[in-house]
Amino acid sequence: MPRPRFLDPTDRGLSQLGQEILPVLYRHRLLTASQLTQLLRPAATSTRYIRQQLEVLHGRGLVEASVRRTSRAGELLWYTTALGCEVVESGGELAPRAYRMTEDAAASQLQEHTLAVNEMGLAFVQHARRLGDECGPLDWDPEVAHRVRDGDSRLGDEAFLVPDSVLRYIHTASTADGGQQRMLLTFFCEIDRATMSIARLAAKLHAYARYARYIPQPALGRGRPKAGGYRREAWRARYPSFPRILLVLDGASPSQLAKRTDDLRALAAADARLQPAADLQAGVTTLEQLRTRGPFAPIVTPVLGDPEPTDVLLRPSATATSAA
Repeated sequence: MPRPRFLDPTDRGLSQLGQEILPVLYRHRLLTASQLTQLLRPAATSTRYIRQQLEVLHGRGLVEASVRRTSRAGELLWYTTALGCEVVESGGELAPRAYRMTEDAAASQLQEHTLAVNEMGLAFVQHARRLGDECGPLDWDPEVAHRVRDGDSRLGDEAFLVPDSVLRYIHTASTADGGQQRMLLTFFCEIDRATMSIARLAAKLHAYARYARYIPQPALGRGRPKAGGYRREAWRARYPSFPRILLVLDGASPSQLAKRTDDLRALAAADARLQPAADLQAGVTTLEQLRTRGPFAPIVTPVLGDPEPTDVLLRPSATATSAA
C-alpha cells in the first residue's frame, strides 16, 4: 500500500518519514517509537531511524515526549505539540480535532489505556498486511462522539456514546466462482484493562443498542417535523452498515479475563434492554489474542448467544456492505 503524503516535502524541512509521523501522532495522541516503527516502517529491524526523526521533529517544536509511568528504562511516549497540531491541520488531510494532548495529559494515568487502544489498531494493521487487506496507520479514530439522546448536550454520558475508537478495515475474500469480494468492515472498539467494572462494560453495550435504535427529532422551535418526525436512525448518516462492536480485554491473566467475559455475557443475557438489539454483532476477545492470532481468527466470544469463540467479526451482518 503506498504511503500517504500529508505535507509538501519541503515544508519545514521535514523528511518524508517526518511528514508521515506527524499526522499519525496527531490522530492517535500518544505512541511509542516502537509502535510508530511498526506502523510506518514495518521492515525496520530497530527503532533507530524513527527515533532520529522524532528528535528532528522535537527540535522544530512539533512533538514532545513524556516518560512512560510503567517503564523502568524511561521509555518515551510521543505526542504532537500545539504547533505540530497546527501544521497537520494546515495540510487539510485530516479532520481537525478539538482535543489536544498536553504535558499533564501525556503524563497521566491514561497513558496505558491510550497505548492499548493504539496497540489494538496496530494489530489490525499488521494482520491486514499479512492478509493483503487494507487497514493503515490512520484507519482508526479515537473517541468519536455519537449522539444517542435528544436534548441538552450537557447531559454528557447520557447524551453521547464515545467509543474508545472507530476502526475501518477492507477485507478481501475469495468467492465461490473464483473471484474476489471486498467488504468494508467498521468497528466500534472498547479497550478494558481490567479497570472498568463489569456493570459499566454492560452499560456500554446498552448505549450501543440505544444508538442502533436512535432516531433524532427536530429541536423545538425549528418548525414542525414532517409526518411525525425523522424516520431514519442516526447511524445511517455516518455508516453504510451498523458497526460491529469489539470489546478487547487486557491487564489481567487469561483466566481472569475469561471470568470477566463470562460475567459480561451473564449481565448482557439478563438485560432485557439488550434483547431487542440481539442482532448486534458484539464480541469479546483479548489484546493478546488479537496480536498473536489476528482479528479474524476464531478468538471472539459473542456477547449474546452461543459462548463458543468464533470468527464472528467476518460473518456478514444484515446490512453488510461491499467495498467498491
